[in-house]
Amino acid sequence: METRVALIGIVVENLGSVGKLNSLLHDYGQYIIGRMGIPYEKKGVSIISVAVDAPQDVISALSGKLGAINGVTAKTIYSKLGEPK
Repeated sequence: METRVALIGIVVENLGSVGKLNSLLHDYGQYIIGRMGIPYEKKGVSIISVAVDAPQDVISALSGKLGAINGVTAKTIYSKLGEPK
């Protein structure tokens, strides 16, 4: 199956949801290239970027599940490499 490279940007406003978020990322660990998290204490949020290489439906499912967590916003940008024609 063809894969795409994408970056999922995550903003966590409810720090009580971090356990659920980390569990979900663990479940999709085979697709994760790398991740970086930055706590921004001044605003009380955490900002996380997750680079993935996965089939597009897997990326969409992960992004949707992340966005469904209380206090979490997730948006995805895709590389043009491997883009459906």
